[in-house]
Amino acid sequence: MNTIGSLFSGIGGIDIGFRQAGFDIIWANEIDRDAYSTYKLNFPETTLFKGDIRNLEESMLPKVDIITAGFPCQPFSVCSNQKGFGDDRGNLFFEIMRIADAVKPQLILLENVANLVEHDKGRTFNVIHNELVSRGYFLRYMVTDACDYGIPQHRTRTYLLAFRDVEQCESYRFPDKVKLEKRVFDIIDKSVKVDDIFYLPENTSKYNKMAKAITDENQIYRFSDYGIQKSKDGICFTLKANMGTWYDRVPIIKDNFGIRTITPDECLALMGFPQGFKIADISSKSAYKQIGNSVCVPVVFQIANNIK
Repeated sequence: MNTIGSLFSGIGGIDIGFRQAGFDIIWANEIDRDAYSTYKLNFPETTLFKGDIRNLEESMLPKVDIITAGFPCQPFSVCSNQKGFGDDRGNLFFEIMRIADAVKPQLILLENVANLVEHDKGRTFNVIHNELVSRGYFLRYMVTDACDYGIPQHRTRTYLLAFRDVEQCESYRFPDKVKLEKRVFDIIDKSVKVDDIFYLPENTSKYNKMAKAITDENQIYRFSDYGIQKSKDGICFTLKANMGTWYDRVPIIKDNFGIRTITPDECLALMGFPQGFKIADISSKSAYKQIGNSVCVPVVFQIANNIK
């Protein structure tokens, strides 16, 4: 199994993990204009279909061994209203099934929030399970935190693998957890001054509140609905897509030059994206949103490497 077709591709976090493991990304589909631009910049050899998956003609898609899909998580997230399949975005899962019926991949990888397993008292996961089993797939899944796989960020996600071959399913092992060797400031260099736009102006309300809250400069902070949130043990809290909607949700640190938000490049690093990954010429708000919607690359790499 060497070839990948990617749905809900975003900026390509899942695809980079598979590419690092030696797979070829043949085609991809993404609706968001800015994410499309970033994806295209980093995957020039991949045939990229722009637009709504509901308008994606399955007859246009070459056969591939594996389909990956980090489908919309908001309908199942504990941070949203959890409408699940009652939300139009939740129903996009069935579009994955439509594409799978045409392409008939040997393996499907689905990525979503941890709450996918428990949503609606397990009924949502049961629907997904039954849809895949009725098509002849055998399932394995893992709910795991990125910090258990080498990334200093708490980001708990469900990874579901659906195999055509029962023996492959039974023999597959999700990667073992690894000891976390790095913390936030092993990735973010506080001795490097970034652009002035990222620093909070001194003597403003936000600056004064944050300056008072920063009692440990080895932690990362952010404004939240419940006041100022502080990390523990040098592990970043989940980087969310709402960083692009509300700028004050971007995490904040104190470096050698002042108090500032972390940059999009630093967010990429905290998601485990490789050096050299490029964000397209888009607004910083959009960049934060796309990164918050992505995945921690090393987790996917290790899953993909075990598939390989």
